[in-house]
Amino acid sequence: MHGKPPLLEGERLDDLLTHDYKIIQSKEVFSFSLDAVLLARFAGIPKKGRILDLCTGNGVIPLLLATRTGATIEGVELQPRLADMARRSVAYNELQSRIDIREADLKVLPALQGSEAYDAVTVNPPYKPVGSGEHKENLHQALARHEIGCTLEDVVAACARSVREGGRVSMVHRPSRLAEIMAAMQKYRLEPKRMRFVHSRAGAEANMVLIEASLGGRPELRLLPPLIVYEGEGRTYTEELLDVFYGRKKQLNDTDTSERAED
Repeated sequence: MHGKPPLLEGERLDDLLTHDYKIIQSKEVFSFSLDAVLLARFAGIPKKGRILDLCTGNGVIPLLLATRTGATIEGVELQPRLADMARRSVAYNELQSRIDIREADLKVLPALQGSEAYDAVTVNPPYKPVGSGEHKENLHQALARHEIGCTLEDVVAACARSVREGGRVSMVHRPSRLAEIMAAMQKYRLEPKRMRFVHSRAGAEANMVLIEASLGGRPELRLLPPLIVYEGEGRTYTEELLDVFYGRKKQLNDTDTSERAED
């Protein structure tokens, strides 16, 4: 590992299963889960330009997006330790020229206009409102899972301030919050355009929703086929999930939105 950034105590180096990329993780601080991988494959992103990932954690979404596009990618993370992990993962994969990780609070990101605005924004925000149960995790995990550092509306407002007119915002969240998500998006002129529900098994209730919106877009929402994670009652991933993990599909859609005309 000559020339590679060091691992700190309690950290490990995991395989992202695509492009030979690695990522630094720690069970004591943060490890990405399936929702981040699904978002990185679902998001409508340009082949070039600028992409912003909010609540970037240890940088998994920027790393995965880099396998799909030649655009420059910026990740914003509130927690210093996670931002440091993300930077070292970027350096380990020698992607510093394409990915920049910034430690910042999304609530105070300035409103961008014109050429300063991003072509696409992705976000995997905290799912649980404050007061929705005990915070048994450590502070790093609690901030990632509960709306302690930002609320759903804070996240949507930051997305709208950052993306250009006609640009896309992609989010993964819990279906139980869908009504709030739709209301917040429309409040900030983010018109939902594509949605896909994720189910652990066929016949089970959805436990995730992937949603993409366009700033100032026309009202027209496409509901995509459900995504099933496991075959039958076992723990074997469906063929589509294996395609996602190994990067064999550009995204979880029947068309390539990066090629589509602007709405």
